[in-house]
Amino acid sequence: MSEMDKHAPKGSLGVLVGGGPAPGLNGVISAVTIEGRRRGLNVYGIYDGYKWLVKGDEKAFKEHAQELRIRDVSRIHFDGGSIIRSSRTNPVKVENGVENSVRMLVKLNIRYMVTIGGDDTAYGASEIAKAAKGKIKFAHVPKTIDNDLPLPNNLPTFGFQTARHLGTLLVKNLMEDARMTQRWHVVVAMGRHTGHLALGIGKSAGATVVIIPEEFKKEGPISLRHVCDIFEAAILKRRAMGNSHGVLVIAEGIVERLSEEELKKIPGVVLQYDIYDHLMIAEIEFGRLIKNEIERRFKERGESMKLVEINIGYVLRCMDPIPFDQEYTRDLGYSAVNYLLSDKPEHQQNALIVVDNGRMCPVPFDQMIDPKTKKTEVRFVDTKSESYQVARSYMVRLEKRDLEDRDLLKKMADEAKMTEKTFIDRYGYLVQ
Repeated sequence: MSEMDKHAPKGSLGVLVGGGPAPGLNGVISAVTIEGRRRGLNVYGIYDGYKWLVKGDEKAFKEHAQELRIRDVSRIHFDGGSIIRSSRTNPVKVENGVENSVRMLVKLNIRYMVTIGGDDTAYGASEIAKAAKGKIKFAHVPKTIDNDLPLPNNLPTFGFQTARHLGTLLVKNLMEDARMTQRWHVVVAMGRHTGHLALGIGKSAGATVVIIPEEFKKEGPISLRHVCDIFEAAILKRRAMGNSHGVLVIAEGIVERLSEEELKKIPGVVLQYDIYDHLMIAEIEFGRLIKNEIERRFKERGESMKLVEINIGYVLRCMDPIPFDQEYTRDLGYSAVNYLLSDKPEHQQNALIVVDNGRMCPVPFDQMIDPKTKKTEVRFVDTKSESYQVARSYMVRLEKRDLEDRDLLKKMADEAKMTEKTFIDRYGYLVQ
């Protein structure tokens, strides 16, 4: 007889992870397992997200649904990654995927499910929950290092603080490398729709300049020319101020705002989409596009300038969580199980689990997901906030007052090998 079988009259609890890694996943898995076991449930870790659920192969599913015991998880909250792995399988996109998922969970007597992931994983959970018609209750724990889910009171998503922490250390090291070698680095940070991570890293490290999607107009595409103009003007200004090095940070999500027509014209760029119809940003090598364009511009001026580009996205996702996320994920995992087993009338729905100031604040699925987009609302960086203004004030970017400073304007124009009027005509739109 397994560890808690004799105390499990309510069925079993399953836990799975969907989407990309985030620091703290093991913390949630650990807390869910420990609390589930203490409350008399058998706990199953379902490997590889929805991958084996949707196939409808009972034998294969049971091979990938491993019983978890307290001794298996008691110290994993210190570790990055996920002991039950993950996948991007979309139940809705697989024929009979939702129905197969319900059938497999029922076969294993799973009456409670904790899903850990972003909006795509949450939508998959909501569809399976609907199809289960009350047989399985779901609690979804939101995770993303992008920090773009609209949690109450501007709470961070778990994993963000750890990713920002490591990202800041990496950019700090790159800043010293840039200073010592008198070079420029282009750093691409994750953030499919928003710039929270790029801005958090750049602001903390004191990077030369940070570009995020939110600083552009919401309507219409962003041009690669505009992005490179911001970087180039920053380089010219910093050189005019006596420094020939720096670090430029940009959020990868800007790629999704570039027009497909512009991207298709760039040699070597092939647009690919994943199972959730997301543009596969990592395949585009955004940092290299910027590097090549900036180098080309300086070459036209008769100057050989070499930039170094680096994408730090994947490096951040499986770091061991810092204490903030170690504690935070324990709260989330415990609260998920507590919600699932709650008898309160207001806790009978399937819900996203939020912990605010130490208190559980569940958000029902029907309030969480937009039925049209099938996604949660996106939380953007507030560019009108004082926090953002602080970040901007410490960047080296072309400002209106720079064009009114005759001495600085002349130096910048000289660096660009232009007249002052030509410089204003070329870059003046950046300060509008």
